[in-house]
Amino acid sequence: MDFKENKAIYLQIADYIGDNILSGKLAAEERVPSVREMAAEIEVNPNTVARTYELLQQQGVIYTRRGLGYFVTPQAREAIMQERRHALMQGELDYFLNRLSAVGIKPDELKQLYENYVKGRC
Repeated sequence: MDFKENKAIYLQIADYIGDNILSGKLAAEERVPSVREMAAEIEVNPNTVARTYELLQQQGVIYTRRGLGYFVTPQAREAIMQERRHALMQGELDYFLNRLSAVGIKPDELKQLYENYVKGRC
């Protein structure tokens, strides 16, 4: 895993796990690698992975089964989507909209660009 300097490693690991859930690589009720397994796989300190798992538990993405490990919650996809939507609306979108305004792109132009983008992806 290649880590970026602009974001805490434990958050990048959370994004990685979230991406795996959203893509279907990890399904609801599927076991997540243990802290030690994940730490060895991505070559980080187990404490960093433990911090990630704690965050994901707080967000309702994973839960523990005593003696068995961590598992993906049935509502994980929705929890991830909600968290990412919130982050987008609070940070990235504000920056993006400020940039659009600064260069004079109007709402109608943006709407057309977005519609063309969606058509091209379908």
